Amino acid sequence: MTRSEGSEDGIRLAVSTVILTMRRDGSAAPRIALPLVRRTRAPHAGDWALPGGWLDVREGLAAAAARTLAETTGLAPSYLEQLYAFGAVDRAPGRVISVVYWALLREDLVDQQLAERRSAGVEIENVEWFDASDLPTLAFDHARIVEYAAWRLRNKAGYSRVAQGFLPPEFTLADLREAYETILGRKLDPANFRRQVDATRTLIPTNAFRTGSHRPARLYRDATDVELADRGPLASDETRTS
Repeated sequence: MTRSEGSEDGIRLAVSTVILTMRRDGSAAPRIALPLVRRTRAPHAGDWALPGGWLDVREGLAAAAARTLAETTGLAPSYLEQLYAFGAVDRAPGRVISVVYWALLREDLVDQQLAERRSAGVEIENVEWFDASDLPTLAFDHARIVEYAAWRLRNKAGYSRVAQGFLPPEFTLADLREAYETILGRKLDPANFRRQVDATRTLIPTNAFRTGSHRPARLYRDATDVELADRGPLASDETRTS
C-alpha cells in the first residue's frame, strides 16, 4: 500500500480487493484462484498481500478499489461488490480500517486485460496468482479476509447465480455444474442439477451446440430479466446455511 494525502494521524482508511477467477492451468479440474502482491517494504516486507491502497480524500470507496486494483494488478472487473469492513485494533501498525471489495473475473478476461497492459508497455510487477486453497503466508489479516471471501462465495452459490460470473456469455450445463462444483468443493449429480436449473427458469437455450468427441451439448445464456433473477439452481434451505 502507498500512503495518500490526509492520513497523517489517527484512523486511516484503506481499500483492498479479493478478485477471484476459475483457472485450469492444464489440470483436469478447475480451481478458484486470486492475485496477490508481494510487499516490498515494512511491515511484512516480502510477504504476500491483497491488492489495495489508501483511500484518497477525493474519491469514493468503489473508485478507490478499482484504482488500486488496476495500479497493482492491471485488472479491471466490470463489477465490484463491497465484501466487509475489517477494523480490528491490532490488524496493522497504527489504526487502520480496511474496506474490502470482491469481484469475479473470467480467466479469458484476465488474460486479455493483462495482454492489453503489456501491449501498452505497462509492466505489472510483484504479482502472482495462487490457488485460494493453497496460499502462502499473507500480511496483516489478509488470510482471514480471503477465508471470509471464500465463505461468502460458497454461501452465495446457494441463493444466487454467482457461478455464472466465472463463465462466458454462452455455456453448457456441464460448464455451469462444474463452476458450482468448484465453488462448493463437491460433486453434484448431473440429472438432479439439471432439474434444479430447469426449475429456476433463469437460463435460455440457444440454437448453438458445442461439438467435440462427445455428444453435442447445447449452449445456454443467462436470462437477466426473469422474475427470479437472484435465484440460483442450488437455492434451498440447506445451501443457504452452508
